[in-house]
Amino acid sequence: MVAAVFALVLSNSPLFWLYDALLQTPVVLQVGALELKKPLLLWINDGLMAVFFFLVGLELKREVLDGQLSSVRKAVLPLAAAIGGMACPAIIYSIINYADSAAMRGWAIPAATDIAFALGVLALLGSRVPTALKIFLLALAIIDDIGAILIIAIFYTADLSTTALGLASIGIVGLAALNRSGVTKLAPYLLVGAFIWVCVLKSGVHATLAGVLVALFIPVRDARRPDHSPLQEVEHNLAPWVAFAIMPIFAFANAGVALYNLSLDQVFSGIPIGIAAGLFFGNQIGIMTMSWLAVRSGLAQLPAGLTWQHIYAASLLAGIGFTMSLFIGTLAFSDPQSAAGVRIGVLAGSIASGIVGYFVLRMVLSQKATANVGA
Repeated sequence: MVAAVFALVLSNSPLFWLYDALLQTPVVLQVGALELKKPLLLWINDGLMAVFFFLVGLELKREVLDGQLSSVRKAVLPLAAAIGGMACPAIIYSIINYADSAAMRGWAIPAATDIAFALGVLALLGSRVPTALKIFLLALAIIDDIGAILIIAIFYTADLSTTALGLASIGIVGLAALNRSGVTKLAPYLLVGAFIWVCVLKSGVHATLAGVLVALFIPVRDARRPDHSPLQEVEHNLAPWVAFAIMPIFAFANAGVALYNLSLDQVFSGIPIGIAAGLFFGNQIGIMTMSWLAVRSGLAQLPAGLTWQHIYAASLLAGIGFTMSLFIGTLAFSDPQSAAGVRIGVLAGSIASGIVGYFVLRMVLSQKATANVGA
């Protein structure tokens, strides 16, 4: 959040030219005839964010095999909540922007939850937060990320290169062979992963999806060391770098918007209003409705120790879209005016969701503590 604020301040200061020049600095990587030439902004969005998605893939695999998503019974409630939390924000955005075909490219922007920021708000309330609520919100956000990954692959993919995709498939076969052979060292997976990343980058599919593919082949267990999990070790070592380096760098590179150039008509236009309303109201409506239906139908039940007030607070925190919403926004719009609208909408909706969610959850926890004392 500090990085985002710094970007906003810099973009609206006399040094705005320095911010723009930095992000447009060309960075070239060339090996023989293979040349990758992109501005620094795209290296951040295509390269560093591939590492972010690699971590998401690790979390996903761990949860599916050993965690909250390892059984149907455990997964039903967060799955239903996540479906509501993706569909309703997209519907609200689409209702607001249905008459503007260009703006409709951004329908998926509010359908994303930022795991790190949502759990970060929970962390502010310390040990008073029930463990079951943390698990529910984490599972919901991971399922939400799966949905975002599928949306990016299906709806935000350019013209496909079958040659590049074929080469990427060969790399995936190589990853499978490493996994089946019991290789637990990370280096071979990363070397093959770098090859897949280049192929996916050249294929027209967004390069960040390569990070998820590589993560799915990192072994969970080591046959020679039963107490050692290569996947959890990589996840543990990588998480601080993602949280304290990659996410702030991404926020700095993508949150800057020149506010002095914006009119009130632009601030209250369809794109920012649709995103902010989708994040703030859409998640509340969608998550609460689908969660209630899942419990009411008998397909799921509330986790022990949680009440509907807890679920409502979680639905507010799920409206913090920040990183994922900004990222999808970069794929949906390339023109400066629409990109500025995306940033305003994401910041407004995420900040409102975070603040209101924090105070609602704080009130719920205080009421429960008072009730326990009275009992």
